[in-house]
Amino acid sequence: MRDMLLKLLLMFGILASAVSVASAGSLRVATFDVDASPPIESPLAYDPNVEVTTPLSCRGIVLLGDEAPIVLCAVDWIGIRNGGNELFREQLAAAAGTTPDRVAVHVLHPHDAPQGDFSVTDLAAQLQISGFAYDAGFARDVLQRAAATVRGAVVRAQPVTHLGIGSAPVENVASNRRILGPDGKVEHIRWTATRDPEVRAFPEGVIDQQLKLVSFWNGDQPLVTLTYYATHPQSYYRTGQANPDFPGLARNARDDATGVLHVHFDGAGGNIGAGKYNDGSHENRQVLADRMEDGMRRAWEAAERIAVSADDLDWSSVPVLLPPADHLDKATLLETLHDDTQPPVDRQNAARRLVWLERCLAEDPIDVSCLSLGDVRILHLPGELFVEYQLAAQKLRPDLFVCMAAYGDGAPGYIGTRIAYNEGGYEPSPRASLVAPDVEDVLIGAIRTLLDAENVPLDPLGVAAHEREVAAARERTASPDESARVKE
Repeated sequence: MRDMLLKLLLMFGILASAVSVASAGSLRVATFDVDASPPIESPLAYDPNVEVTTPLSCRGIVLLGDEAPIVLCAVDWIGIRNGGNELFREQLAAAAGTTPDRVAVHVLHPHDAPQGDFSVTDLAAQLQISGFAYDAGFARDVLQRAAATVRGAVVRAQPVTHLGIGSAPVENVASNRRILGPDGKVEHIRWTATRDPEVRAFPEGVIDQQLKLVSFWNGDQPLVTLTYYATHPQSYYRTGQANPDFPGLARNARDDATGVLHVHFDGAGGNIGAGKYNDGSHENRQVLADRMEDGMRRAWEAAERIAVSADDLDWSSVPVLLPPADHLDKATLLETLHDDTQPPVDRQNAARRLVWLERCLAEDPIDVSCLSLGDVRILHLPGELFVEYQLAAQKLRPDLFVCMAAYGDGAPGYIGTRIAYNEGGYEPSPRASLVAPDVEDVLIGAIRTLLDAENVPLDPLGVAAHEREVAAARERTASPDESARVKE
């Protein structure tokens, strides 16, 4: 009996060793998807939740190779900032058996959706301030369920033998929100829902029309798909009805059509929206979703299958210190925060700005990271980033398939180009952006490092487009005689 037991133990050891050796050199992927819909009466970004019309999702993947696991997560919320982003990364990292610097957490940014910022909610609790549009208990519950799902998913990770890499243009969805006048300043904001037909009629402007797709396969079996597209996701909002808006509907439709989990990331869409093609009519939500789904479908169908192994997997991360905006004044923010005669929304905004300013003063960095898989590079950046950063990354490495996920840590708010802060408009205003114009140098430096493109020439972002648009505006507003001279 004893000899038989020894033989069984020896056999088990050999099998375990074989499994360990096989796992050590293999690339595997695990997926997770949990409901992130808020309870009734829980606050959305602007209104209490009265109904969930389409469930919200917290979904993603865990990649396992020869080094520590990598976690990519996308949440159907408007924002996850400061301590919210930090805790999400910490707990997902612990669940996957990795470190927080190897976790990227992003949002899709729908506006009838919750937000998470434990730094702000902790500050509100400390000062006994009520009325902030956060539900920390709900947010922590979603995170705990996501972490538990990740722990279970990792042990069931599937081998990855191939990637599918494809792209396709999305027609009649994205347009630039900023219309310049002849003086080089923003003359019109083309909001994500624009009712003025004259403003809708302006050209699309600077956008990235391409939707990019990376799928993971085990032989002929698709396992999961990642998609990337740069636009604000709103068709209409302020309904009190939680939903992931048209990008989430498009993603869900592809889930259903393929039977494969799709994880969608919003690209650098800070200055991009659907305003040229959307007047806010409720029926447009499905129209925009159908157009985006069509782009996802065509990218899927166009994808090239490429063999991949753990040797092709790499992760790099650069901690960056973003420069705080000059308009952030600690004394003024504290005064607003402690003034109980101020509206809750103003005190909430002061709290958010104060938390961010304190982070900047303490030199608390934000991680900018890059996933490498063969010739694929997926960059992960914070805030409501302008599309010019995404286009610049592609220009720096035209030999690679470069994707970008923005809307990571939302603490900085809008992140414009240097020239945008001189052009004016909503996005770089004190109301919306909490960083200084020098942010361009910091983020482009990080992108260069991550893409190994330190010595590649690159013009300042947005300058050439600015000059073209100003010339067009001057021609548009000139008299017939002046117009002829402009053309000459």
